[in-house]
Amino acid sequence: MSGVQLLPVGEDDSGMRLDRWFHRLFPQVTQGQIQKLARTGQIRVDGKRVETGLRLEPGQTVRVPPLPDAPPPEAKPKVNAKDAEALRRLILFQDDWVIAIDKPHGLAVQGGTGLDRHLDGMLEALAKDGEKPRLVHRLDRDTSGVLLLARTRVAAQRLTLSFRERETRKYYWALTIGVPKAHEGKVDAALAKLPGRRGERMELDEDGQSAVTLYKVVDHAVKAAWVALWPLTGRTHQLRAHMEALGTPILGDHKYNIRASEISLEDMPERLHLHARRMVIPHPSGKGVIDVTAPLPDDMKKTWRYFGFGNSDGDPFANITPKKG
Repeated sequence: MSGVQLLPVGEDDSGMRLDRWFHRLFPQVTQGQIQKLARTGQIRVDGKRVETGLRLEPGQTVRVPPLPDAPPPEAKPKVNAKDAEALRRLILFQDDWVIAIDKPHGLAVQGGTGLDRHLDGMLEALAKDGEKPRLVHRLDRDTSGVLLLARTRVAAQRLTLSFRERETRKYYWALTIGVPKAHEGKVDAALAKLPGRRGERMELDEDGQSAVTLYKVVDHAVKAAWVALWPLTGRTHQLRAHMEALGTPILGDHKYNIRASEISLEDMPERLHLHARRMVIPHPSGKGVIDVTAPLPDDMKKTWRYFGFGNSDGDPFANITPKKG
């Protein structure tokens, strides 16, 4: 049992709820115990009674009453040397706030049923001063490309806000089966998560969540198109469902391509041809922007060569500034 402690609120804790601050420092204390300690005045901030939902500010002092000792910490699973080195080779950009990696196709971002190997379980290899990077957005397991990680809680909060406020540009490259009738446009079709024979899928549903995607055909052949995509919202499988809705599903998408393909996959890599090409987002420090590009993976380059597509570093959406909300 510890004695009374008077702990300062640091800059990194700015805006954090009092109960979450407690959970982070004293994980052995339950939410119910924290509420009782606050209700009875044993937890105080700057000497005053407070509620657990209070947002803390730097410079405040929290009175922490005697608490039960924490159980011995469980040993963190170590990242094997091969995975750690592979992860470090994926880094596209890093500073004291952010790490951007080029996530490979086939690597899940988080764990799930039957998944022993995933990115989140490897991030200890990129820890700095004992702090493991935080995920701030997701990519499907079968999608490759730019993925941002926050080095600190403050960076995570600010990046998350930038995503929520649509202050970011996320560009994807896709290879579609068939060519969209209109070579550029917007898909504004709400999506809802529904069960089905192919597993959980996102389906067009006017009562679902708003989902908006801008697209532009960069190049095309007779039976396929290289399409640049900009999701203005971030729904699960949004780009895959929207391309299927246009009648031009993404090559290698066995969940959403429900029609027989007009393209033989014999000479193509067996993968979803969707790549998170570029991300532009305000830097969480408040100074400048992060602008990161992930090169087209070698397996997708093979498909690009097959159709005679070249390369393009231009911004297909340069003249577009979408409205927020």
